[in-house]
Amino acid sequence: MPLPTIVHLDADAFFVSCELALKPELRGRKCAVGGRERGIISSASYEARACGVYTPMPTRRALQVCPDLVLLPHTAGLYSRVSRQMFDRCEEITPLVQRNSIDEGYLDVAPCGFTSSAQVEEAMRGLQRRLWEELQIPVSFGLATNKLVAQIASKLRKPRGFVVVPPGTEGEFLWPLGVGKLPGIGQKTEVTLAERHGIRLVRDILERSETELRVIFGQSWPEVVAMARGRDDRAVEVDDEDAKSYSQQETFARDVAEVAFIEQVAKGMIDELMAKVRQDHKRVRTMTLKVRYPDFSQESHGRTLPAATDLEAHFYPLVMPLLQAAWRKRRPLRLISVRFSGVEDGGGQLEMFADQDEKRRRLAGVLDRLNIKGGSPVVRHGHQLRKPS
Repeated sequence: MPLPTIVHLDADAFFVSCELALKPELRGRKCAVGGRERGIISSASYEARACGVYTPMPTRRALQVCPDLVLLPHTAGLYSRVSRQMFDRCEEITPLVQRNSIDEGYLDVAPCGFTSSAQVEEAMRGLQRRLWEELQIPVSFGLATNKLVAQIASKLRKPRGFVVVPPGTEGEFLWPLGVGKLPGIGQKTEVTLAERHGIRLVRDILERSETELRVIFGQSWPEVVAMARGRDDRAVEVDDEDAKSYSQQETFARDVAEVAFIEQVAKGMIDELMAKVRQDHKRVRTMTLKVRYPDFSQESHGRTLPAATDLEAHFYPLVMPLLQAAWRKRRPLRLISVRFSGVEDGGGQLEMFADQDEKRRRLAGVLDRLNIKGGSPVVRHGHQLRKPS
């Protein structure tokens, strides 16, 4: 009999959780990560969400709906470091770990030799406890026979959720859920399906004829039906790339169309990645920005500098041109990623900025070391407002 060996883990309010690990005295209060001046909320605690604070919401509006909100600035380098620690612990259990984004991913525990669902569940509950005890990061887990069902399960009872979908019950699990639980069906689409077509639950999809489904979903109707039946044959993909590139991506909790927010997310990724580049004593030349739409189509565009660098400042001006080139459809986005390639060993720089670069590099090194030690946040730039979680 098959076992629920595919696991989706999703850290709860990840950026806020990372900050609260440094400031545990704030636990239980309404907290959010974001900028006070012209800022946007990038992560909100569940207490804050209960008061109507969400991402991406302008900070000014968040303080209006929740006057006692505790606003926390972004701590550069913290989130990527905690993410690595989280996934490193996952890899101590199974070599098949897919780091889907900074705060969520998949595990395939089939190689672990478990002989019963109870053994799988015990191991994953142990991992959930360990992530809390050692990192102070609350994480929700979904266990199933495939990635689709595991992902939906992990998000069903957040925070600190733990949902197991026994083999053979995938449809039974999905059919009573709102259709918006299926990947690729955002809030606007969910409303349209309900108002125009009477499709509110996942089971409603399976009650429609092929002709109706073609009209409603177009050419993608077979994929929608497969999801509604809980079918998914995608494997957990292990990233076996070495230091030939540095990349980070973020799947938004809701489809996002705000250009300013997406620009801030991209620049925040640059900050996180360049700290890792410096830590590895490397420099990079090429930045590629990728966007993904709710229907899973995606586009990307890259730009190469004349010489390798390990400083954020040389890549900031590329963000908007690359975003404009990649985001041609101008529809709301589900995901954005930044990738650095053209990796070289330390040395070489843009000669016209040599003196200025050395000053920036010394300052960056000091801030990197301070942030690695933790403690009070050290903010490099006003744009360091981070991604939704």
